[in-house]
Amino acid sequence: MTAPRILIRQAFEWPFFDRHGPAGAIARAAAAGIVLIALAGPALADFRLCNNTSSRVGVALGYKDAEGWTTEGWWNVAARSCETLLRGGLVARYYYIYAVDYDRGGEWSGHAFMCSRDKEFTIRGTENCLTRGYDRTGYFEVDTGEQRSWTVQLTDTAEQPSDRQPVPMRSPTSPQRPPVTVPTPSESPKQ
Repeated sequence: MTAPRILIRQAFEWPFFDRHGPAGAIARAAAAGIVLIALAGPALADFRLCNNTSSRVGVALGYKDAEGWTTEGWWNVAARSCETLLRGGLVARYYYIYAVDYDRGGEWSGHAFMCSRDKEFTIRGTENCLTRGYDRTGYFEVDTGEQRSWTVQLTDTAEQPSDRQPVPMRSPTSPQRPPVTVPTPSESPKQ
């Protein structure tokens, strides 16, 4: 923040303009506007999660970046609040969430199995979770459609509108996704 103050100070000193008179006032206003524009910067692009329930939740996140698969946790998100899980532009199209309701029990989970643990963690890789000393946890998929930023909304089942149907889980079709457990033939849905 010291650099903008120096810029303002220099802009208000000779030879930029006369401090007195209408020309000085216009020049001061223009200099202040330039500084405000410089401080504004580009809009942030983040991956956020909003907890729209009446409970506290713990959240774990999985994603693939240039170095491979990573899972991270735990973010503790208060009831009716939002938390930024990743700052900056999104590095992948698909993200994976696992969340636990601390107050009433239950979870938001899926069929994309990745590693986690009970305490704070950052884990590289999704393979051999149990042999590496981690838990094997089912995360649900979030397709961001390659947007620069995204917000996930967690809600209670009772709070869902009655006309809203759950989104079915899809099988992976891309190497960008983690391994998914495929149902046995007796569990396969009818085509």
